[in-house]
Amino acid sequence: MFVKFTGADRTATAVNAAQVTFISQVTEGTRIRFGEGRSVTVIEPLEEVMERLNYTLYPEK
Repeated sequence: MFVKFTGADRTATAVNAAQVTFISQVTEGTRIRFGEGRSVTVIEPLEEVMERLNYTLYPEK
């Protein structure tokens, strides 16, 4: 499932929740990492990113 966030450059960014490997807080917002060294930085705070990604993967919880 894809989750929509706002990129650091204020553009819409879609993230495949199943491919996320690491999330970290950075000055610009939150960095979401994927395999093979790819990443995207979004302006949403870390807690919101985690909540939205987890809900997409585990909606019954």
